[in-house]
Amino acid sequence: MAKQLPGTAESSSRVLEQLRGKQVLITGTSGFLGKVVLEKLIRTVPDIGGIHLLIRGNARHPNARERFMNEIACSSVFERLKLEDSDGFDYFLDTKVHCVTGEVTEPFFGITQSKFDHLAGQVDAVINSAASVNFREELDKALAINTLSLHNIAAFAHSGGGLPVVQVSTCYVNGMNSGQAYEAVVSPAGAEIPRSPDGFFEIEELTSLLQDKIADVRSRYAGKQLEKKLVDLGIREANHYGWSDTYTFTKWLGEQLLMKALRGQSLTILRPSIIESALAEPAPGWIEGVKVADAIILAYAREKVTLFPGKRSGIIDVIPVDLVASSIILSLTEAFLEPGRQRIYQCCSGSSNPISLGEFIDHLMEEARSNYAAYNHLFYRQPTKPFIAVNRRLFDAVIGGARIPLSIADRLLKLMSQNRELKLLRNIDITRSLATIFGFYTAPDYIFHNDRLMALCERMGSLDQTLFPVDARQIDWATYLRKVHLAGLNRYALGERKLSRLKTNKVRKAA
Repeated sequence: MAKQLPGTAESSSRVLEQLRGKQVLITGTSGFLGKVVLEKLIRTVPDIGGIHLLIRGNARHPNARERFMNEIACSSVFERLKLEDSDGFDYFLDTKVHCVTGEVTEPFFGITQSKFDHLAGQVDAVINSAASVNFREELDKALAINTLSLHNIAAFAHSGGGLPVVQVSTCYVNGMNSGQAYEAVVSPAGAEIPRSPDGFFEIEELTSLLQDKIADVRSRYAGKQLEKKLVDLGIREANHYGWSDTYTFTKWLGEQLLMKALRGQSLTILRPSIIESALAEPAPGWIEGVKVADAIILAYAREKVTLFPGKRSGIIDVIPVDLVASSIILSLTEAFLEPGRQRIYQCCSGSSNPISLGEFIDHLMEEARSNYAAYNHLFYRQPTKPFIAVNRRLFDAVIGGARIPLSIADRLLKLMSQNRELKLLRNIDITRSLATIFGFYTAPDYIFHNDRLMALCERMGSLDQTLFPVDARQIDWATYLRKVHLAGLNRYALGERKLSRLKTNKVRKAA
């Protein structure tokens, strides 16, 4: 038996005891994972002191509380809470959810320094899940939110006297490294970046260089061309230093920034792999939007893609969102129990319960063949063609060869004043676009490990292992992919419905 964390008997919950009365600031609750973390805390940790949500206003709802009530609180993620205790949920929102209108990328979160310092003095910890998860984001935008905004998170932690920070990163900061990927600082697979004796990499010079390159591009281009050039710049720089896309590159930079800025303080970097629909909570299959694997599933379901670059024997690392949310909450609890340390955890399935890309595809195709009618929003009819994964070289040769005559035919039709678009050419272009964005993730040459996260789970004790499960070994892939995930895509991502608030006419003041 691993050493138990100090403080309580095995029969009690360390999480519930440590989080009782605590005030926590969370960023990114307008996103998929952030909503699940919020729902889990409300439902499972009712004695938490308060949850402060940093929310950016938008054109429709400039006030954080208004945006929360109209865009977040009405999400179907809270359906279980409303069905089980509608009055209790409503009361919790009124008394314990405090919305702060601000922007994580702005100094002092875009509020006054006095309000910033006051907020930091009120809270006990920070969960930062704000991010741009667009793999091909413009470099300036990705750098701002995934990297440079962490200066503001660190400043907030310092202002609060050393607040513990849980930073949500991604397993794919591993970049183009191959082999076994452990819960440790990742070395770049490309151009050299200087490393500090403390273990992290020194990125100040690199981020300054990137900002200079962004400024140069801005000085020479405008409009849509500027956007494209900034996207291209991000991909080029990411590839140069050893990452497949701008998202993972800037998330790695963010890890280094925080490890340096919070030396000697409590910092947990939590890296999920590919986050997909819930295994069990708040409801099996709950998902919001179309995620990494789902764009390809949807294209196959609509018969737009039959060939895709991929390594059938490679381990595709998928993790349900509820296991990630539980990992964040366990990490937060540990930071209170054993403060002053820096930790890295990976929430993943590849090392403990691996599924190959080939098995993943076969499960989906078999369900489509045998039960497509059950997923009316996903499948308009039974797919008639297989989904075939081939190596990248063969994919490029086949797609490139097929596109040439189709492109010529398309131009000839236009010359003859026929505006009809060739369906096959359109499908090839969709396939190429998806392959450009997701091809790296379907040809995995690495295996993510989560031994340290599992050791944390064991130290927490049996009750918290039940309340906050993180173990991917509980996933039955055939059941999850065929019955849970596809059903969730069909119901929530493609047939999403907003729940009406319990008291739609009740005006709540921003806390």
